[in-house]
Amino acid sequence: MSQASPNPFSHDVVAAVTRHMNEDHTEDSLLIVRHLGGQPDASAATMTGLDADQAVFTARVGGQEVGVAIPWSRQLTERRQVREEVVRMYEQACAAAGIEPRPH
Repeated sequence: MSQASPNPFSHDVVAAVTRHMNEDHTEDSLLIVRHLGGQPDASAATMTGLDADQAVFTARVGGQEVGVAIPWSRQLTERRQVREEVVRMYEQACAAAGIEPRPH
């Protein structure tokens, strides 16, 4: 049985990333949750956490709060990798939705 990796990101880093996503990228989070998180009927999504292995969201689906964990493409160890992975997820979600991603 494998152990979960310790979170390489401090509480302050997690708080800063989730605040940024929730203040500046709410539509991106919703797109990611709908197309990569298996919640196509989500009406809202909030990033609630992250660790070395995944991004964690709370989605509003049919009036209920649903937890959604979406794995990164690799295990992360540095803060800059979080942005790279979120951009990758956004672009992948755009492709799944058939929309053109905006430039970053």
